[in-house]
Amino acid sequence: MATVISLLNHKGGVGKTTSAINIGAGMAELGKRVLLIDLDPQANLTLSLGISRQKITIYESLKGEDDLVPYNVKEGLDVITSCLDLSSAEMELINEAGREFILRELIAGVEDAYDFVIIDCPPSLGLLALNALTSSRYIIIPLQTEFLAMQGLAKIKQVIDKVKLRLNKKLEIGGVIATMYDKRKVLNRDVVETIKKYFGKKVFETYIRDNVALAEAPAQRQDIFSYNKSSPGAKDYLALCKEILERVEAKVEA
Repeated sequence: MATVISLLNHKGGVGKTTSAINIGAGMAELGKRVLLIDLDPQANLTLSLGISRQKITIYESLKGEDDLVPYNVKEGLDVITSCLDLSSAEMELINEAGREFILRELIAGVEDAYDFVIIDCPPSLGLLALNALTSSRYIIIPLQTEFLAMQGLAKIKQVIDKVKLRLNKKLEIGGVIATMYDKRKVLNRDVVETIKKYFGKKVFETYIRDNVALAEAPAQRQDIFSYNKSSPGAKDYLALCKEILERVEAKVEA
């Protein structure tokens, strides 16, 4: 049975989609079977991997028109694609019974085929994000190491706590990723220290350095490992994947 992880932050531009793609690709590099779910109506994950509009996307599946239909990107890595139509899903599903659990039921139909299901959430805390939270075992929060990126952290934690209390008892914060980090900048170092005070050991020891290859890879419609396996970005995400695996395996053993 797959471990389901959502990447969540309602602030845009923090490296959420970049992290979802490259954690998924990094896990595949480590021999894991991974399913990425693009749950963002902007479909940035889908576009970043060069996938054209599919007949069945997450939108059609959420509406009950079909099961999840994975698109194979490369060995060990499949994607459930998104599209702009998903932006209307929250309004269309508002009167559906059990609307918070639609995604969880869909994932149940495919999770035995994967080791990890990684969900790229929209930059909001609406019904789509709620579906991700009710489906997940862990939430990972990507956080840009800039002052404004820290605003709203309390709100994210409040939402996670409410979902855990009412809808998903197993949900927990799996970790916080410091992204776009430059150790030469005092502000970046200060922000990391502030995050550590708030989240403690939840902050991953691996920081994702500010690296041009991470920005170039989506333009080439590739993950960082396919684009430049020797880049600092690839090295950071592979180290992060190993750290995530250690945490997940430690929980299983406990």
